[in-house]
Amino acid sequence: MGHHHDHSKDLSSERLGWAFLLNFCFTIIEFIGGILTNSTAILADAVHDLGDSLSLGMAWILNKLGKKQANNQFTYGYRRLSLAGAFINAIVLIAGSAWVLMEAIPRLWNPEMPIAEGMIGLAILGIAVNGFAAYKLSAGKSLNERVINWHLMEDVLGWVAVLIVGIVLQFVNWPILDPLLSVAFTLFILFNVIRNLYETARLFFQAAPDNGTVTSVSNTLKQLPHVVDVHHLHFWSLDGEHHVLTAHLVLDEDIGTEARRDLKQQIDNALAPYHLSHTTIELELPGELCRDDKPHHHDHAH
Repeated sequence: MGHHHDHSKDLSSERLGWAFLLNFCFTIIEFIGGILTNSTAILADAVHDLGDSLSLGMAWILNKLGKKQANNQFTYGYRRLSLAGAFINAIVLIAGSAWVLMEAIPRLWNPEMPIAEGMIGLAILGIAVNGFAAYKLSAGKSLNERVINWHLMEDVLGWVAVLIVGIVLQFVNWPILDPLLSVAFTLFILFNVIRNLYETARLFFQAAPDNGTVTSVSNTLKQLPHVVDVHHLHFWSLDGEHHVLTAHLVLDEDIGTEARRDLKQQIDNALAPYHLSHTTIELELPGELCRDDKPHHHDHAH
């Protein structure tokens, strides 16, 4: 019975794996169903679900990889892969959205009646499947799982909309509701994609996760005894959750071993509230030239 090691991480990985398989199989059913029922709203939902399946798949892979220790090749570990995953996901969603819009927009002018009974059936199935997946993941605590749970709830709401349209079409002949709904869905997807792309790109180009923290870290460090200046402060994030900080602290005097030990402890305490994953702090003594400011050999211009 070698099964009793740390259950929390297994469970998270297992839940993500299940949710991924469930969602992915269902996405395929949706694409087929959308084509058979002649409903662009279902196709738009299928694209949304494909995006969610990809996020789940990436989250699942990263959940496994993220546990891997950093090595000589990937000295920060594998956390940044999630940014690559987000980029791939965005590209797929943008392509899918473009395809749905090409299908749906011409139909606004000559709407075709979808098979409403099929829409209702698929919608009920969709609510059940995504509701179940959301329920399975709701026990999750990690950011990844919370984000995905939110996606699944969005899917449930999407299906509720399809269900309503399907029911309305039973009674009135307004086929335009179907392309209208699909355009609304698609714009919603694109809006989210662009928002996420912006965030991902910021992290990718190593922008500070938030500006306030930089100022506050800098001020906190300047409050410490013996510290007269802080420079070369770099603050970035591996994946939006795990942050990295490096800084040079300029000291007012050449402090002894004991004082240095105290100062390190104080730096530790000062940085603890920020929950940083990696920190590197360099102490510079008075009159020392900063290593990063020294003119390098290739700077002939100076």
